[in-house]
Amino acid sequence: MRPYPPIAEHGLIGDLQTCALVSSEGVLDWFCSPRFDSPSVFAGLLDHEHGGYFAITAEAAPGVADGKAGGAGRTGGPGSRAGRPSDGAGVVTRQLYLADTAVLITRFLTREGVGEVVDFMPVHDPHTVTDRHQVVRVLRAVRGSVRFALECRPRFDYGRARHRLALDGALARFEGPGITAHLQALGPLPLEADGDDVRATATLTAGERAAVVLTVCDARSAPPPLLNADDLAEAFSAVRHFWHEWVGHCTYRGRWQQIVNRSAITLKLMTYAPTGAPIAAATMGLPEQEGGERNWDYRYTWIRDASLSVRAMRDLGFTDEANAFRNWLQQRLHDGGAPNGEPLQIMYRVDGDPFLTEEVLGHLTGWRGSAPVRAGNGAAGQLQLDIYGEAVYALAQAGRVDNFMGHDGWRRSAAVLDWLCDHWDRPDEGIWETRGGQKDFTYSRLMCWVALDHGIRQATALARPADVPRWTAARDAILQQIMTRGWSEERRAFVQHYGSDVLDASLLLMPMVDFITPKDPRWLSTLEAMDTELVSDSLVYRYDPAASPDGLRGSEGTFSLCSFLYVYALARAGRVGQARYAFDKMLTYANHVGLFAEEIGPTGEQLGNFPQAFTHLALVAAALALDTELDRATNDTNGTADTADTADRPA
Repeated sequence: MRPYPPIAEHGLIGDLQTCALVSSEGVLDWFCSPRFDSPSVFAGLLDHEHGGYFAITAEAAPGVADGKAGGAGRTGGPGSRAGRPSDGAGVVTRQLYLADTAVLITRFLTREGVGEVVDFMPVHDPHTVTDRHQVVRVLRAVRGSVRFALECRPRFDYGRARHRLALDGALARFEGPGITAHLQALGPLPLEADGDDVRATATLTAGERAAVVLTVCDARSAPPPLLNADDLAEAFSAVRHFWHEWVGHCTYRGRWQQIVNRSAITLKLMTYAPTGAPIAAATMGLPEQEGGERNWDYRYTWIRDASLSVRAMRDLGFTDEANAFRNWLQQRLHDGGAPNGEPLQIMYRVDGDPFLTEEVLGHLTGWRGSAPVRAGNGAAGQLQLDIYGEAVYALAQAGRVDNFMGHDGWRRSAAVLDWLCDHWDRPDEGIWETRGGQKDFTYSRLMCWVALDHGIRQATALARPADVPRWTAARDAILQQIMTRGWSEERRAFVQHYGSDVLDASLLLMPMVDFITPKDPRWLSTLEAMDTELVSDSLVYRYDPAASPDGLRGSEGTFSLCSFLYVYALARAGRVGQARYAFDKMLTYANHVGLFAEEIGPTGEQLGNFPQAFTHLALVAAALALDTELDRATNDTNGTADTADTADRPA
C-alpha cells in the first residue's frame, strides 16, 4: 500500500449525501459523515499515519518477485486502464466502474489468481436527511485463489478524536465522540483487534465471496440491523438499478456518450440531495502544487459553480437536479442578506449555512507534505460580484420563470437586480478568489451584465413588474465600460482587470453567455492572445501569477475548467478541427475511471481537489458544443472550408 497515491488514482462512490474515495489499490482514504462538509472519518489521503483509512488489498504468495505477476507495471499513458503495481510484491491492480453506475470495482491480479473488491454506497431515500451512511465492500475471487488483507483504522474529526473499539466476533464497533462506526463482516473474514483498530485476512478461491459493511451513524442512534448475503445481493441490485434508471433520463446521444455519462454521474454524486446543493469537489486540502500552500476546502456550494452546473444538467435532460438547485438558490434570496452585507455570498454549506470559518489542521501533514491543511474556507466572505450573474443565469434557465418561482420569487430576484444597478461598479476579489487585494475585474463586470441582461429578457418576455429602463441603462453602461476599460488596444484582447494587460481564461465564458458573438473580431483577437500566452498543448492556465500576483506563494497547474472552456470557444469560433483535437487530448488526462481533478501539472499529473465539479460541467458543455458544430459542418455543404484549415492544426 502506497501511503500517498497520486491524487488521480482514486474512484468516487457515494449516496448523494456524502461520498468516499477508494484508491486503485483498494484503500478507502477519504470519507466524511454525515455530510460532504462534515469532519472526516477517514482522511489518510491527507495524513496516512494520523488520518485513518480502510484498506482491502491482495497479497501475493511469499517468494513472488515484485512486478512478476501478470505483466506488472503501468504500460498506458494518462487515462489508460493499464495495470498498476501495488506495494505488495507481484500484485497488479486495475480499477473500473460498472458501466453507467457509481459501483466501483478494484481488481487484483496475482500469480495465484484474480480477485475483486466491489465498493458501493446504498442509495436509500436520498432526499431525507440521515445521520446513517453505509459503505459496502464485497470481496470475491474470480480465478484461482487470492489472499486478501483488511485494515480498518477510523480517525474521527479529521484525526483529532480518539475512539474505543468493541469487538464481538464478526462485529466491530468504533466509538468516537458523538459518532460510531459499526463494521460487520460476512463470510470467511475473521476480524482481529489491532489496538483500537481491526484487521483480517482471508484466502478465497474462485467463486468464494466475503463482505464487510461499514455503517457510520450518530452515537445515539440504534445499531444497524445485521445483514446476510441475500441482503447484500439485494442492496447491490438496488444501487445498480438506481443508477441505470437515473442515467436513462440523459438525453445526450452524441459522440462522447461514455465520458459525458461519467461526468453526469460525478456531478450527481457531488450534489447533496436533501437540498439540491452541489459541492465544488469531494475533498479538501489537496494541493495545486505538491508541497505548496494552495490547499483549500472545496466541500461547499459555490453560487458560481453550482449555477453553471444548472445549464449542464438541463442540457443533458436532468431537469429535476437543475430545479432543485434553483429552489436552494431561491431560499438563499428568501433568507435575506449574507453576513458580509451583500444579498448573497459566494459560497455556503450544503444546508445554506453561510458560516464557513477557516481553520488550519496543524496535526495533519497534508498530501505528500503539502501543508497547511485547511478546513472551512475563509474566502466565503469575499466580495465577488460575478455571482449575481451566475445566479440570475441559473434562474433564467427555468424557462417560464413565473411558473417556477412565483410572484414572490420574482420580486426577490428583481430586488437583487435593483440593488445591482447601484453596486456593480466596485472593485472585488474576482472569480479565482485571489488574496492579493480587490481590483476592477473584467469577469465580474461581465457577469453583472449577464444578470441584468437576463433579468430584462425575463421581465419583457413574461410581462413581469420591473424597472426595465433602469436595468437597461445599467446593463449598457457595463458593456460600454468593458469595451473601453476591459479592452487593451496594445494586447488586442480583453484583459483580467482594468488598467492591466494581463489575460484571464475566465473570459472564455464571454461567448457562452452571449456577451459577444463567437466570431466577433475582438473575441477572435482575444482568443489568439490566449493561444499565445495561456495555452500549453491545449491545456489552459487561469492567468499568469507572475504578471498578476495573487498573494500566494508557489505555482499551479493548468486549470481543467479553462481547458474545456477553450474547446468550447474554439468550436464556436469555427476552429472545429482544432477544437476536437484539443478535446480528445484533454480526455487523455482523465484518470483511469474518467474523473478529473482541478488542475493538470507539468508532467500530466492531476492536482488540486478531486474530483472537481467545475471541470466535469465544462466537459459536458464542450462535448455538446463540439457535437453541434461537427454536425453543422457535416450537414452544411459549405462547411468544409470552415474546418479544413484547422483540422490538422495542433492546439
